[in-house]
Amino acid sequence: MSQTICVIGLGYVGLPLAVALSKNFETYGFDVDQSRVEELRGGYDRTNEIEDERMRDTSLVCTSSIAEIPPADFYIVTVPTPIDDAKNPDLSLVRKASETVGDLLKDAAQAGKKPIIVFESTVYPSVTERICAPILSERSGLAWKKDFFVGYSPERINPGDREHTIDKITKVVSGDTEETLDAVARLYDCVTSGGTFRAASIRAAEAAKVIENAQRDINIAFINEVTRIFGMMGLSVWDVLDAAKTKWNFLEFTPGLVGGHCIGVDPYYLAHRAREVGHDPAVILAGRTMNDTMPGYIASQLSKAAGQDARNALVLGMTFKENVPDLRNSKVVDLISELKSYRLDVTVHDPLADPAEAMREYGVELDDHALDRTYDLVLLAVPHGEYLEMGADRLLDLINEHGVAADLKNALRHPAFWRL
Repeated sequence: MSQTICVIGLGYVGLPLAVALSKNFETYGFDVDQSRVEELRGGYDRTNEIEDERMRDTSLVCTSSIAEIPPADFYIVTVPTPIDDAKNPDLSLVRKASETVGDLLKDAAQAGKKPIIVFESTVYPSVTERICAPILSERSGLAWKKDFFVGYSPERINPGDREHTIDKITKVVSGDTEETLDAVARLYDCVTSGGTFRAASIRAAEAAKVIENAQRDINIAFINEVTRIFGMMGLSVWDVLDAAKTKWNFLEFTPGLVGGHCIGVDPYYLAHRAREVGHDPAVILAGRTMNDTMPGYIASQLSKAAGQDARNALVLGMTFKENVPDLRNSKVVDLISELKSYRLDVTVHDPLADPAEAMREYGVELDDHALDRTYDLVLLAVPHGEYLEMGADRLLDLINEHGVAADLKNALRHPAFWRL
C-alpha cells in the first residue's frame, strides 16, 4: 500500500506501533522530546520495548520537527493522558497533539488527501468526537467528515510484556463513518496477526479501553482488601490464594501496589465521565481508594515487622512494575514516603530506573552502592530479574543481625522473608 503514516508520540505505545507500521508503510514518528528522537535515530530505545538492532534496522523516520513530516494519509495519536493533582483527567497533551495534527492537515489537504486521524490515547467516552475532532477542524480550517475523518483504536501495550506485543494482539478499531472504519481496520490488519475487532462506535471503543483497566483495578482492590482482613486474623493472603486458585473459575489476582500509567489512572477517566452524566461511580472509586491507600498499609505492617529499634531500610526497585524502566505513577514512591514517616532512613536501589528522572520527578536519589551495606529492613518492592538472579541468600545477607527482609510480591517464595 502506498500510504504515508505519521505517529504522534513515540513512547511505550507509539514507538512499537510506528516500528510495526514501517514494515508496510512509509512511516514517520513525531515526538516533542528532541533527546528521545536523537536516541531513536541512534538505534536506542530507553523504554527497552524495541531492541537496539531492530531500532537501527527500521525504516521509521523519527523527528521532533513537524516541518519534516510530509502530507499523510493517517495520523495516529499516542500521547499520554495522565491525571492532575486532583485526580481529574488531564487532556492537555491530547489537546496539544490535536492542534499539531490540525496544522499538519493543511498540507495534507493541499496535497489532495483526506486523512484519517486515529486516536489511541486512553480517554473517556466522547473525547474523540466531542473534543478532538472540533480542535482538528478549528486548527486546520477543514470540515470534519468531509475533508478529514477520525477513528479510535485503544492501545493495549503492556510494558515489558514480550508475549502480547502489537503484532500479536487483537486490535479494537472504530471510525466516524463505515468507510473510515473499513480503512482503519485495513490499516491495523497489516500490523497484527491477532486481527481487528470492529467496535459499534467510537464511544464504544473508548469505553472498552477504560473498563479493561478499571476491571483489573477493582479485582486487585478486592484482593488488597481481603489481604488486610486476613492480616488481622494472622493469615497470609498468599497461603489463602494458593488454596483458592485451585478452583477452576477463581480469578488469580495478587495484592500489592497499583501504579503505572494505566490501571492506576484509567478508572478516574471513567469516574469523571460518569459524574458528567449524573452517576456516582461508587464501586470504581472505592476500588481506587483501597488501592491508593495500600502504600500506607504496607508501610505500617513493615514497621511492625521491623520493630521500634529499626533505623534504616533498603527499598529494592522503584519502577511501577518489574523489568521495565517506567517510573510513571509508581506507588513505590508513596511507600518510600510512608516508610520515612516511621523515622526510617530509606535507601533506594533500582538497576533499571533512570537516576536523573527519579530525582527530577520524585526527589528520590538512587544509590548504586546500596548493596554494599546492611540494613534493619530490606524490602524487595519490585522483583526485577536482576534481584531474582541474586537469589534469596544474597538478599538476606543485606539485613543486620536482627533485621527483617520482606518480599512484597512473594516473588522468591522463601520462608525467611516477611510477606503480606
